[in-house]
Parts: sequence; structure tokens; C-alpha cells
Amino acid sequence: MPEIRNTPPFSAQRLAIEVGNGAAVSALLIRPPQARACFVFAHGAGAGMSHPFMETVANGLGERGVATLRYQFPYMEKGSKRPDPPAVAQASVRAAVTEAGRCCAGLALIAGGKSFGGRMTSQAQAAMPLAGVRGLAFLGFPLHPAGKPSSDRAKHLADVHIPMLFMQGTRDNLAELALLEPVVTGLAPSASLHLIKDADHSFHVPARSGRNDREVMSEMLDIFAAWIGKL
Repeated sequence: MPEIRNTPPFSAQRLAIEVGNGAAVSALLIRPPQARACFVFAHGAGAGMSHPFMETVANGLGERGVATLRYQFPYMEKGSKRPDPPAVAQASVRAAVTEAGRCCAGLALIAGGKSFGGRMTSQAQAAMPLAGVRGLAFLGFPLHPAGKPSSDRAKHLADVHIPMLFMQGTRDNLAELALLEPVVTGLAPSASLHLIKDADHSFHVPARSGRNDREVMSEMLDIFAAWIGKL
């Protein structure tokens, strides 16, 4: 993922979230003054909540009046490289949403995340609605493994009955547009897709695009904040 940071960052409050069976995971809460919503923000498969991408999104949303609760999945908390089974990951999503509802009482809750984190959030919502969550947002939905195009990972989205925002790079090799666009169209009117031109799965753009990663991040966060404002 591209290493881009906003400065100065907001001060993040460290929390611990119980996820069941006596286990707990770390979390970081940023709640700016006059926040209007909170994004319960799950990380991708290969990098935890403190990765520069996660930090940049959290600070950027803070600048736009949106609180964030970033949290670890149990495998990341333990330093493992192997993602948790879906049931464990979904239980963690649910626990994080409960914690967000407690520490951000009165704020509209949005849930989702980067890649794997967004997919686990959508699976949790499809299985049983997440308490108080008004919409899901995906920062690079991993529709299929690289080089193995399929839309099978999207089947559960038909059971999600709240608004969804897909923010996707046009060069994302984990979501071929020829497959993703019909998926989102089929979920309309509850789902919308915003394409980030020339961006890959990490929202990095090549120099030949005429833009840099900071500009791409600003575009994505502006779209995200505007979408939250309409919920």
C-alpha cells in the first residue's frame, strides 16, 4: 500500500475490544470535535490497523468530521500472517461495531474496511444486521483472488439491505471491472460504485497518470464523506 500521511495527525485513543472466548484485540479511536458519524474500519489481510494507509484514511476522515474506530483481527493481534476463519473475523466485526456504538453513542455508524476487512464486514452484515450500522463502505472490495476472476465472493451481498459504497481502482487486479460493475448494478439502488482512475488495489497510481497518491486519497475521502452525509 502507498505510504502517504496527513499531518498533523489526530490523537488516537487506544482501546481493547473483547471478541469472545476471553480474547481481546487492540483498537484505535479518533473522534474529532463535532463528529457526525463513525466509521468502524477493518484492515486488509496483510497489514494491521496502524499501517500508513489506515492511518491516512482515519486522519483524512477526521478532517471531514467523521470518527473512526480501527481495530485488529485476532490473527493480526497475535502476529500471524494467516487470516482468521470467517466466523472468527465476523465475530470481531460485530464486537467492534458494539464498541463503536458504546464509545460513539449518538453518531451514525458506518462499517467496512480495506479489502479483506470490508469483505468480512459485509459477510457479518449479511448473516445478521450489525447493530446500529446504517451503511457499508468498501475501500477496494476483493471480488476474487488475483488472476482468478470470479464473482462468487459477491453472492452474500444480496442479503445486505443497507446502502453500500464501493470505492475501487480501475487497475485493481482483485476486482475486474467487467465482473464488479454488473454486481453493483444488480444491487442497485442500495449500492453505488465510485471508480478511482488508474489506481490499483492499494490505491496507488503510476506517475504517467498525472496524479499522485495524495490526490487520489483526497478524491476517495471526499466521495466517502459526501456519501456519509447523504445517509
